[in-house]
Amino acid sequence: MRTLEAASVTAEVLTRPAHTDPEVHVRAPDTAAVLAFRSGRDGTGLVVLGPRTRASYLAPGDVPRCVTIRLRPGTARAALGVTMRALVDRTVLLRDLWGTSADTLLNRLAARDDAEVAHELAGALQERVRAGSAADSARAHLVDAAAGLLTGAGRVPEVARELGVSERHLRNLFHDAVGMSPKRYARIHRVRSVLAGAREEPWAELAAETGFYDQSHLSADFRALMGTPPGAFRAGRLPAPVPCGWSLL
Repeated sequence: MRTLEAASVTAEVLTRPAHTDPEVHVRAPDTAAVLAFRSGRDGTGLVVLGPRTRASYLAPGDVPRCVTIRLRPGTARAALGVTMRALVDRTVLLRDLWGTSADTLLNRLAARDDAEVAHELAGALQERVRAGSAADSARAHLVDAAAGLLTGAGRVPEVARELGVSERHLRNLFHDAVGMSPKRYARIHRVRSVLAGAREEPWAELAAETGFYDQSHLSADFRALMGTPPGAFRAGRLPAPVPCGWSLL
């Protein structure tokens, strides 16, 4: 995993070579939309994973070569050309959003290595954002600022006051730009923070470190978003896996 220089567009880039994965793959809830280049036995493609409100568990099998880019909340709408409300909990072909320009981009990526693919994708996204209006840019900065405050354990009323907007305006911005409410955004971020320490740290300590009121609050949110209690997750007792949705496109 690494961060691209085009930070105004992306949060991080992850690359993964093609291989046969013997284990269930946990796809955690995610507040970000993801653009992915995939290449495998069934061909190549560019797909967009919308923000995910719940975890999914993918069956073992052939994992294609992937280069994925997570988009920052404020710039995802401008970069992809559609409200995130339309993409939440969905996976779509980039062609469905960009038309033939997505095919042109895909053709340029066919013979590139992972670093070159990442650079090309970031450049294409950056170009889309730069083509936006001044209002788009102002909205993106406001959403990114709110997202930063929410992930820093700020509460929605406090964040709205800090940014000088109403709670209603903040909620409307998030539904459009992120695909979910500010409250759900913060909830998913807390659970993702728990996952980073879920293997070793005591749950009570994790609850305090990640912004939950107490351990029971952590357990309730974790179960709701991950589909299993935190203790069962740590022990490897996961929900039944399903086929990877990318293979169904």
